[in-house]
Amino acid sequence: MLDAALAKRREAAAKNPRRRFGGSGEGSGRRLRGYSGPGPDPRDPQLFGDMLQRLMKARGWERPKAEATVFGAWEKVVGPEIAKHCRPVKLDAGILTVEAESTAWATQLRLLNAKLLRNIAGEVGHNVVTRMNIHGPAAPSWNKGPRRVQGRGPRDTYG
Repeated sequence: MLDAALAKRREAAAKNPRRRFGGSGEGSGRRLRGYSGPGPDPRDPQLFGDMLQRLMKARGWERPKAEATVFGAWEKVVGPEIAKHCRPVKLDAGILTVEAESTAWATQLRLLNAKLLRNIAGEVGHNVVTRMNIHGPAAPSWNKGPRRVQGRGPRDTYG
């Protein structure tokens, strides 16, 4: 029985010397063209960070990632001393709104505006933040609340 199988195999190999045996189906046992040897190829396991970077680039998520980095890594972007006294509030169409803890810090940040924009561009990329609006602490609004009276309010009636 074994001799018959070997003879059949030799006969088939003589008819088609390029055909490979040993698998099920026509394409099994073949290597992809261009991939040979122990060198690296795209089928190797990839580092997760590299794979995630390629995915973000392919899906167009680079800009939202850069915008989120401005908020997530604010201390790293502007430095720890400045980050203690201000915080980013909103980023819309390249305009970053920053709120300072005092009017003095707001003035100081306006003087450092060009340096801060360079630091942000160096950290998250160019044209993510194109302009900064810096304002001081927000005063409480008296327009809403439990003791708000609807209407014009008191006026001068002693005419």
